[in-house]
Amino acid sequence: MLLKDAFVIDVTGDERSLVLSYGPCQFPTLGFIVERFWEIQAHEPEEFWTINCTHTSDEGTASFGWIRGHLFDYSCAISIYEMCVSEPMATVQNVRNQEKLKYPPYPLSTVELQKRASRYFRMSSEHTMKVAEELYQAGFISYPRTETDNFSPNTDLHAIVREQVNHPVWGAYAQRLLNPEARLWRNPSNGGHDDKAHPPIHPTKFSEGERNWSPDHTRLYEFVVRHFLACCSQPAVGAETTVEIDIAGEQFNASGRVILAKNYLDVYRFDSWGGTLLPTYNIGQQFVPTTLTLDSGVTRPPPLLAEADLLSCMDKAGIGTDATMHDHIKKLLDRCYATKDENTRFSPTNLGEALVMGYDEMGYELWKPYLRSMMEADMKSVSVGTKSKSEVLESCLQQMKACFLDARVKKAKLLDAMGTFFARSNRPINETQNPVEVVRPCGACNGSEMLLKRRASGEFMVGCRSYPQCRNVVWLPGSLSEAAVTNQVCPICAPGPVYKIQFKFRRRDIPPNFDVDHLGCVGGCDDILKDLMEISRFGSRSQAATPARGPTPNGVGQGTPRQDLHTIFRPASQLNNDNPSVMHSQGFRSTHTQNPSNASDAGQVLCTSCGALCISRIANTEANRGRRFYKCQDPGCGFFKWEDEVDNGTGRGRRGRGSSRQASASASAGRRGGGRRGRGRNADGGMFVSATGDTVLGCCFNCGDPSHFANACPNRR
Repeated sequence: MLLKDAFVIDVTGDERSLVLSYGPCQFPTLGFIVERFWEIQAHEPEEFWTINCTHTSDEGTASFGWIRGHLFDYSCAISIYEMCVSEPMATVQNVRNQEKLKYPPYPLSTVELQKRASRYFRMSSEHTMKVAEELYQAGFISYPRTETDNFSPNTDLHAIVREQVNHPVWGAYAQRLLNPEARLWRNPSNGGHDDKAHPPIHPTKFSEGERNWSPDHTRLYEFVVRHFLACCSQPAVGAETTVEIDIAGEQFNASGRVILAKNYLDVYRFDSWGGTLLPTYNIGQQFVPTTLTLDSGVTRPPPLLAEADLLSCMDKAGIGTDATMHDHIKKLLDRCYATKDENTRFSPTNLGEALVMGYDEMGYELWKPYLRSMMEADMKSVSVGTKSKSEVLESCLQQMKACFLDARVKKAKLLDAMGTFFARSNRPINETQNPVEVVRPCGACNGSEMLLKRRASGEFMVGCRSYPQCRNVVWLPGSLSEAAVTNQVCPICAPGPVYKIQFKFRRRDIPPNFDVDHLGCVGGCDDILKDLMEISRFGSRSQAATPARGPTPNGVGQGTPRQDLHTIFRPASQLNNDNPSVMHSQGFRSTHTQNPSNASDAGQVLCTSCGALCISRIANTEANRGRRFYKCQDPGCGFFKWEDEVDNGTGRGRRGRGSSRQASASASAGRRGGGRRGRGRNADGGMFVSATGDTVLGCCFNCGDPSHFANACPNRR
C-alpha cells in the first residue's frame, strides 16, 4: 500500500489489480534476473584481436586456434602476426589420440525435467509441471515432484524397459537394451540425491499416444521414456585427436572427434556429440598454412537468463524446492516483476528492477539468496534430525523479523529507488493508512511490534500493532510537535532492537534548559526523555483545556504518582507481574488501566453494597470514551459509579474542582494531575496536589514563584 499510494504504477493496465509483495524465495529469484540484466547493462564492448590458421590437404581442412586466445593490445597483436607471416612454416609439435566417453544423464528429477523441457521444447516450468501432473494422474509416468535422481536397488528396471519393446519408434532400442549379447545395458548412475519419498521420474505405462493428448503431452511422455532408456544405457564412445603446431614460436592447436559407438545417443535424440575429422598429422611434419589471418572481434555481454538457467541458479542456491520453483517463477510474471520472451529469456520490468534496487540501496541483501538458502538448509536439518523444529523456527523468525524491522526503518531508500522509474502520485501516503514506524518488539504479547503512530488529534503514541487484541500503549508527551523513528539501535535496552526516536518539542511547552530537538530512546535508558515526559505530564499547556470526556494522552502513565514515575521506564522483567490491573510494555508502564491501590485515602471510593474498595476504570464506549468510572472488585456485585458523580468532600472531580475557586483556577492553570484530575487544597497556599493526593513540588521557570508555572506566568513575554 505504501508504494501504490506514493507512485503511479500502471504496469498491468489496471492499477487496482496490482499486488506488490516480498517473498524469501520470490525476491532472490527476481534478484538473479535483475543481476544478469545489470551485468548486460554495465558491459562495455572492447575490441580484441586473434590469429587464426587453416590447413587444407587431400584428407580435408583443419582449423587451428591461437593458444593465447586473443589480445586487447592491437600493436602487440600486429607485431606477433607480422612475425608469423615472415616465418610461416608450421611444425607439428604433438599429436594426441585418446578415447573419450559421453555419459548418459542421471535419472530424471523434477528440476531436470523442467530445465530440459524448457531447452528442448520451449515449455515453461509451470506448463511442464501441469502436463506432467496430468500424465501422472492418468498413470503414464511416476510422481513428477521428486528430488531423487538415483534408483533403489530393489527397482525392477528391466520390467520397465520390457513394457516399451512394442513401441514403433524406440521399441527396437528397448529390445537391444534387454539383449545381453548387445552389451548395451548399464545400471543408471547415482545422482547423489534421495528425498526418501519418491523414485526418479520414469514411465509407468506403455502408450503410443492417447487421443486426448496434446502435442505437449506426447512430447513430454516421449522425453520421459527416452530419458529412462538412456540412463540405463552405456555411454557413447569417441576417439578424439588433438594436433599442436608451432609457427614462429607461437603455438596453435586443432581438435577433431570421431564417434566410435553412439550407444545411448541412439535413443536420446536430444543430445548431440559432433566433431570434425582431422587430416592425418605426424610429429615433426612441416607445412605452410593455407590461410593465416589477424581477425578482430568485440566482447559481448552474457545473454539474458533463460528459464533453464534460472532454474539452475535457484537449484544451486537452494531457493525453493523442486516442486515449488516453477511457482516462484510464475509469481514474478504475475506480479509484473519480470517478462519472458519467445526464447524463454527473462528481463526485469521497471517495477522489478526498482524493488531490487531499493533493497540493494538499503544495504541489506534481501534480494540475495543467502537468507533463504540458510532456511532451506535448516529445514533439511530438521528432516534428518540434526536440528529441532522449534530451534529452526525461532531462528528463522528472528532473522526475518530483523530484516523486516530494518526494511521499515530504511523504507525511504525504497521510495527513492521507485522514484527513479515511476512518477509520484498526488495521493497522500496516509490516504488509506496511517504511517507507522517500528520502535521495538511488544513486551506484552511477545508476538508483534510497538509502532510509532500519530493520532488524528496530533498526539504521538507508541502502540502495539496487534491492537485491539493487544492494548499495550504508551502515550508520548503532548509537547511533541514531531517524532520519527531512526535507524539507530540503542546498545543498552533489551530485548531489542529498540530504535531511537528523533523528537522535536515545542519550545513554549518545555523548560528553557532543554533542547527542542532530542534523539531519545523509549527503552528506559534516557534520563533526559524521562525528565521531559515528567514535565509534560505536569506542565502541558494543552491539558488545561482537555474536554471533560476526552482522553488525555499527553503523558506516559498519566495519573501515576510522582513516587512511582520511575516504573514508567523500568524494564518489564523488573515490574511486579502479580498485579493484573497493570499491563507493562518492555520498558514502559501502560496507561490503559489504573491501579486503585495507588490512590490516597482521601480519594478512595468504597462500594455502597458490600463496603469493598472499588477499582477505577476508563470507559471505551462510543458515548463515554475516556470517561472514568468506579466498580466493585467483586464480580458478583453490580455497584457502578461515574467519577464525576462521586462527591466525597475532597474536591475530587473530572474538571479539577477544588475547595475554593482560587485553588481550582491554580490547579487548572498549572495542569498538575493531568487537567481533569488536578485539584487545589485551599485558597491560601501555593501548593498543588496530584490526583492521588500527593504533594507536587515545583515553581515557575521564569520568576521562581511556586504558585504557578511558566506557561501561566503573569510576567511571561
